[in-house]
Amino acid sequence: MEKVTGIGGFFFRAKDPKALALWYQQNLGVSPVPTGAGEEPWEQEAGTTAFSPFPEASKYFGDPSKVWMLNFRVRDLDKIAAQLQAAGIEVKIDPNSDFGRFGRLQDPEGNPIELWQPAE
Repeated sequence: MEKVTGIGGFFFRAKDPKALALWYQQNLGVSPVPTGAGEEPWEQEAGTTAFSPFPEASKYFGDPSKVWMLNFRVRDLDKIAAQLQAAGIEVKIDPNSDFGRFGRLQDPEGNPIELWQPAE
């Protein structure tokens, strides 16, 4: 069977797309899609990607009106959490699990984000 090789993009609606793209760039290092010559796209490091539909009534994402949650792999959860908290962004660190460590936050439009430091 032919299959996809990875996620080529993540597209979603926003009230203020330019401001939200800037927030992701400044706080998480995710560059927006290039709009001109000389701009570099964000490139993720190779690694595990979880793809998991959740039950419609799941409370895992927090706000029940949110239908998706973005999960970013990180090398050092404590460092990025401290960096975000210094910028006034609340990050809740979940207890360790068999899969690694997780931190939860929201972007300025209330979209849920999960930071994941995989177990070694």
